[in-house]
Amino acid sequence: MISLQATLSSSWGQLLLGCLLTFCALEGHSQVQVEGEALPTRILFVFDASNSMNAFWGGHRKIETASNLLSQTLKELHQGNQLELGLRVYGHGTKHIPGNQDCNDTELVVPFGKANNLIIKQTLGRIRAQGTTPIARSLEQAAYDFPDAPGRNVIILITDGIEACDEDPCAVSRTLQAKGIVVKPFVIGMGIEEDMAKGLRCIGNFYDAADPVAFEHVLQLVLEQAMHNTTLHIELLDDAGDPIVSDLAYSFTDMRTEVHDPQWVHTMRWGKAPDTVYVDPLPTYAFTVHSTPPRTLDSIVLNPGVHNVLTVPNMGQGHLTPQFARGVRTDYGSFDVEWRMSDSCASFFASPVGQELQLCTGIYDVRFPTHPPTLVQDVEVLENKRSAVEIPAPGSLVVQTATSGHAVVVDAQTLQPVFQFEPGQLVGKHTLQPGVYTLIFRARNARGTLYSIRESFTIASGNTTNLNIHG
Repeated sequence: MISLQATLSSSWGQLLLGCLLTFCALEGHSQVQVEGEALPTRILFVFDASNSMNAFWGGHRKIETASNLLSQTLKELHQGNQLELGLRVYGHGTKHIPGNQDCNDTELVVPFGKANNLIIKQTLGRIRAQGTTPIARSLEQAAYDFPDAPGRNVIILITDGIEACDEDPCAVSRTLQAKGIVVKPFVIGMGIEEDMAKGLRCIGNFYDAADPVAFEHVLQLVLEQAMHNTTLHIELLDDAGDPIVSDLAYSFTDMRTEVHDPQWVHTMRWGKAPDTVYVDPLPTYAFTVHSTPPRTLDSIVLNPGVHNVLTVPNMGQGHLTPQFARGVRTDYGSFDVEWRMSDSCASFFASPVGQELQLCTGIYDVRFPTHPPTLVQDVEVLENKRSAVEIPAPGSLVVQTATSGHAVVVDAQTLQPVFQFEPGQLVGKHTLQPGVYTLIFRARNARGTLYSIRESFTIASGNTTNLNIHG
């Protein structure tokens, strides 16, 4: 069992992996199943039979070496009821003529089936390399080779060259992954030079075999990764380090394609242990717990074929209700308060005033959009505790005047603007927080600065202050 330990760089920073697996990082589209489901794994070999495969490689033609080693590997492969194989070949049907290549020369020669390794071996023995290299079109057609049924679909491309038909196999691969048709393909190169390898790496997980011995090793490695189930359970630790936090949603994101899949709610099995899921080990994941605020882990690499444990510390939860003192109703009506971490100016969430919010334990600042705005700093959320953050209830200012004009209300001490009236709209009732304020006014028809009027007043919670302005 492999454990992935996540730690915090700060109490509200991004979670980092404290222990990475030694297995190489793989990326791809996430296809996951819940434990208990038995979905098949389908592996489609896309095999290069272009004219260049007639070149000698380690004393034999490439086509012979690749066919023999693939056949031998499949012979030794245990094909259970949940493994289906298929074979698509390109470049075998039309002889390559410079300037007149057949870019439609791609064919599904062995449809998907169980225990068909002998059929694939016999078919490979009849293949003759003679044509061009339509990789993009072969991948495009491969989408229709897989049955339209649930399962884990994998493509393994075996080639000694790059796209020869002026198409984009990388774009095709991205489309197949984004649509969930296949996981990220494997690409096995046969003596590919570095400048050519760039055109294959973007297709999928690329492995280059420098010689036939390396080819056999790479083929076995790729099949191992493609076939075996990988399981995972997630431990959300409380502040004491116990894995008892649950019922929070989470998402896995393929860091290459940015596809969010799966997206589930964390569940305790029979209330005692986190649920186990089957996860595809091919992608490199970002993992997000949709807590408030969210917790994110980057660059998660799973060890294929074994059980993995993903541990997220400091996930203790508490509850806090932003409200006015004594929970009274106010003339503000409904509005959202803004939440921010105590060491940040950026808000991460907004919630209705008076509504209880579940939060990760920690220190927060809470901003109420009152007149003037009220910022409550260093509010502590404790694990398994319910508490409230309260601000004074507002009061009212009633302005009466027989003339229209220009006016503003400022804080009497800080001179910060508190309320700006629309021209000619002084008359009426206005809601303000308790405090001492100054109203500065000049009638619209007044032609001199000295005709400005200044009135100081006090607002108390639940009380009404009346101002009569005579311009």
